[in-house]
Amino acid sequence: MKVVASPYAALLDRTPMVARTAQVEGTPAAYWEYGRAGDGPTLLFVHGFRGDHHGLEPVIAYLPGVHILAPDLPGFGLSAALPGEHSIDAYAAWVRAFGVAVGLDEHAILLGHSFGSIVVGAALAGGMPAAAAIFVNPIAAPALAGPNAVGTRLASLYYRVGEALPERAGGALLKSPLVVRGSSMFLAKTREKPLRAWIHNQHARYFSAYASRRVVLESFRASVEHDLTEYVGALRVPVHLVAAEHDDITALSDVQALADRIPGATLTVIPKVGHLIHYETPRPAAERIAEVAGVAPVG
Repeated sequence: MKVVASPYAALLDRTPMVARTAQVEGTPAAYWEYGRAGDGPTLLFVHGFRGDHHGLEPVIAYLPGVHILAPDLPGFGLSAALPGEHSIDAYAAWVRAFGVAVGLDEHAILLGHSFGSIVVGAALAGGMPAAAAIFVNPIAAPALAGPNAVGTRLASLYYRVGEALPERAGGALLKSPLVVRGSSMFLAKTREKPLRAWIHNQHARYFSAYASRRVVLESFRASVEHDLTEYVGALRVPVHLVAAEHDDITALSDVQALADRIPGATLTVIPKVGHLIHYETPRPAAERIAEVAGVAPVG
């Protein structure tokens, strides 16, 4: 597959990176360490649905000198699938176990993007220690109540058909390059042609890098059956929301309502972007993350 050069590559090269593996309750987990331990607090980055750690690298590119751990969730990227169901509870338990495996403590800051915001919320509600939580493009309302409820219903139909078909045909449908490109075109807001081309290439390269049809079907169900509001009452750490002005998945008004429900929560709204803050406007997101982490402004 053709590789489109990342517009953030030179910036990312400033940060040392090491690919690592860990055993998380008997399941091999792939994760990437950016920066060095001791460079301020450690941040744990949890990616979104059908993605892997690559999706958050543009944000990391603007955080030189910050210590970040970015795993691939089970069944995605290079991490092995879970032996049981890939539910929100299972992902949350995995994140908590991953934290133990890599030595995270109560000083760590947890960040979840999109689907990852639900996973992080559930992990915190389950007792994972942390100093703060940052939710980027948070899923702040049920999927069928969002601004793209019709799209969610169509996506649900798509996944149901992918499940009903024989293994080979269903797998091919779920990995269809045309569907992946259509999703990418729907989500991208930027009018910069080189950036759009790179975003489409990222989705083409990584959006279908999951372990099996079972993994993606179970994860999709988890993504549409839950949202961050379920865990509001159990969040005991400072919460910081980074929202998009034109998010097609969760309306800004829903994120604002979520912020109002969490005592002391802060909300940063990034204009002229949708659900791809991590691809299109990583710098302002990183600036807010640096502020929360109490580290020097990004370069």
